[in-house]
Amino acid sequence: MGSGQERTIGEDVDGAFATNLRHLCGFYPSVAHVCRTIGINRTQFNRYLAASGRPSRHMLTRICDFFGVSAAEIHLPPEEFERLQLNARQRKEPSPAPYVGVVEMLQRASRPEMHKYLGYYHEYYCSMSSPGKILRGLVHMFERDGQVYFRKIEHVCGPPGLPVTFKFRYIGAAFFLNDRIFLVDTESLTQNEITEMILFPTFKNKVGRLSGLLLGVSSGDYRRIACSRFVLDWLGTRVNLRNAVKACGVFDPDSGAIDPSVVAAIDNTSPGGPLFYARDF
Repeated sequence: MGSGQERTIGEDVDGAFATNLRHLCGFYPSVAHVCRTIGINRTQFNRYLAASGRPSRHMLTRICDFFGVSAAEIHLPPEEFERLQLNARQRKEPSPAPYVGVVEMLQRASRPEMHKYLGYYHEYYCSMSSPGKILRGLVHMFERDGQVYFRKIEHVCGPPGLPVTFKFRYIGAAFFLNDRIFLVDTESLTQNEITEMILFPTFKNKVGRLSGLLLGVSSGDYRRIACSRFVLDWLGTRVNLRNAVKACGVFDPDSGAIDPSVVAAIDNTSPGGPLFYARDF
């Protein structure tokens, strides 16, 4: 067998290499992320992790370059290798800030049903910058490295009397925690605000409308803090983006541009008790 080919477990595959490789993968979001970044087949890589195969010299070099270790180090006994890695990290990295891993912790706790909601939506809520009007934006939920994120586009009118429209783009993460959907985003350019949306999930086979509350600040000079009832209206996994974005904007509630059932769902004039509650469909 040529030196460039892989050997099988029957040819003295090094268990220490597999153990150390699994240890290194633990510092990344997923094995799939490691494979995509290195550019290696997942099935092939799983053989290395299971000690049922050993990489060629060329592939070993690529793996070691990615993890920042030498070929000699990655074959050390696991206990010695872990001590070496710990010492290297302590020399190179400052102590992490408190709670720096909270987002990752929440992503691990998020229920896999969140993937059911991937796709495009129009969002609706009472505009914080144009009181009395309804804002329609476009939301796209997508998956990356096993986690769900979203992008959002909003078109907001400028000051009264001026034909100006401001375009805002948001990026955020989605979590499904204990039968509620949580969306947290920030404006991608200015990064001067955080918006949170909490929604009821759907218990139907197909996603339709999701209802909840939105908490954020207006884009005007006063940056008022406000809470509004909020609706996501499912468009599908594939849409005509030009038309979907073109439909975004700010509308009068009685203009006929917004479905009356959506207008009723985001009406904030009736709190419904001592607290401000969302309306579920």
